[in-house]
Amino acid sequence: MCGILAVLGCSDDSQAKRVRVLELSRRLKHRGPDWSGLYQHGDCYLAHQRLAIIDPASGDQPLFNEDKSVVVTVNGEIYNHEELRKKLANHKFRTGSDCDVIAHLYGEDFVDMLDGIFSFVLLDTRDNSFIVARDAIGVTSLYIGWGLDGSVWISSELKGLNDDCEHFESFPPGHLYSSKSGGFRRWYNPPWFSEAIPSVPYDPLVLRRAFENAVTKRLMTDVPFGVLLSGGLDSSLVASITARYLAGTKAAKHWGAQLHSFCVGLEGSPDLKAAREVADYLGTVHHEFHFTVQDGIDAIEDVIYHIETYDVTTIRASTPMFLMSRKIKSLGVKMVISGEGSDEIFGGYLYFHKAPNKDEFHRETCRKIKALHQYDCLRANKATSAWGLEARVPFLDKEFINVAMSIDPEAKMIKNDEGRIEKWVLRRAFDEEEHPYLPKHILYRQKEQFSDGVGYSWIDGLKAHTARHVTDKMMSNASFIFPHNTPTTKEAYYYRMIFERFFPQNSARLTVPGGASVACSTAKAVEWDAAWKNNLDPSGRAALGVHLSAYDAETPLSNKPSKVIDSIPRMMDFPGVAIQS
Repeated sequence: MCGILAVLGCSDDSQAKRVRVLELSRRLKHRGPDWSGLYQHGDCYLAHQRLAIIDPASGDQPLFNEDKSVVVTVNGEIYNHEELRKKLANHKFRTGSDCDVIAHLYGEDFVDMLDGIFSFVLLDTRDNSFIVARDAIGVTSLYIGWGLDGSVWISSELKGLNDDCEHFESFPPGHLYSSKSGGFRRWYNPPWFSEAIPSVPYDPLVLRRAFENAVTKRLMTDVPFGVLLSGGLDSSLVASITARYLAGTKAAKHWGAQLHSFCVGLEGSPDLKAAREVADYLGTVHHEFHFTVQDGIDAIEDVIYHIETYDVTTIRASTPMFLMSRKIKSLGVKMVISGEGSDEIFGGYLYFHKAPNKDEFHRETCRKIKALHQYDCLRANKATSAWGLEARVPFLDKEFINVAMSIDPEAKMIKNDEGRIEKWVLRRAFDEEEHPYLPKHILYRQKEQFSDGVGYSWIDGLKAHTARHVTDKMMSNASFIFPHNTPTTKEAYYYRMIFERFFPQNSARLTVPGGASVACSTAKAVEWDAAWKNNLDPSGRAALGVHLSAYDAETPLSNKPSKVIDSIPRMMDFPGVAIQS
């Protein structure tokens, strides 16, 4: 992922202002170590830190149209750029960059034409007007701020604008901001966004083809890449499809047809073993990285600085991914394909067992997708970008989401008496007998959310560390020190102190979500079970008893799905990470 920074209409075209913009842009250099660019037109500045994935030789930014009247700085990947170039046959392109099409599409209602992930600022120098847009789900990170001098600031990360704006906030996904209207407009309006209950019958072949298309379009790269592989369903499917379709692609011609896979974990993790099994089955070149609890603890401050949150579960999950990304980048890899988003789309989290009906099930998946930019997308984007690595997430492909979210939610409901475990519709779609994507026991493997030994070694290590630094007296004053999103545990207090040291502004703390949650649910889903209201916990522990009751009480504990025996505070699950004591 690249880093973009724009200062627009600041009423200051001095050399000192240019130097300040350059200084702030360098705060994003980790995101784009390959090239730095700055364009100035009067009192408007567009800066860019480039991570070169497509056309590394000539695709430096900012980008222009033919007469350079339109200037664009972009972070993202446009997967249908070749198709769009054909529609723009009369245009002359300066580079082979996939993002070059944006400057040439300007003048139409074009944002929805872009198939990909992106954040961009487009400046029309003819009248100094500009537009800003962010991708549909918020896979790329983006913030907007306003200065006292009337300026508008745009940055890929908080650290690019927090010291210079009077107010700033997260730029809403699926929106664009226009200087002419002076406000936001939603450009992404899919049918599911209204939370109306869909009724399309489940067709496993349609779902399979949609996901295969989502994965294969993300093989567009001019640099070495790989997949994150934890051995769970989501990352294993991504790896399987990638390995199946890699041969014959441009990427294979440049870098070879054998796929590289990556996993990280504490020594002895069962997920490391599962990942090796999948890698052996698929024939990938597998890279396994180990870290210790102390390694993770030592990285916490860097993680909070880069991820820009104080949310407990996000920090827990980001730390191994942050450490793994550094290792991956050291191998010369610049892009990875990952499995985020599946649980939100298909209701894979623990608490979905208690969904009272299909309507509530569907509405909760809608709410979860809408919030992804604050949690899993934030983590996947920034934990990798911290080391100049790009993460692509095919489950969050626009077309795939439209297909998956149009399915009658009755098919997604978890019904153990019918043998339908969580994410059954996805598993069934890839249950192919003649040319299997995965072995049956992996395809129908229960979702891992860390068994007792797995979680306590990492999470209890964090709790013990933070308990040594946060006293009971400090906790007694927490509501006065932190009246917004008051931390209720010593671990949360510890993270909050670090966050506030890096980002002390009130606007910064408001960018982090809060509210009641059980097992990563939204606040609305807490109403599904009265017992949850007295046991609010973002981890899987809060829903343990509920999940146990959903299965046959006669089943020996050792034979129950791993998701059932989860009794520990869980990290936000993500592909490529495995933890064990």
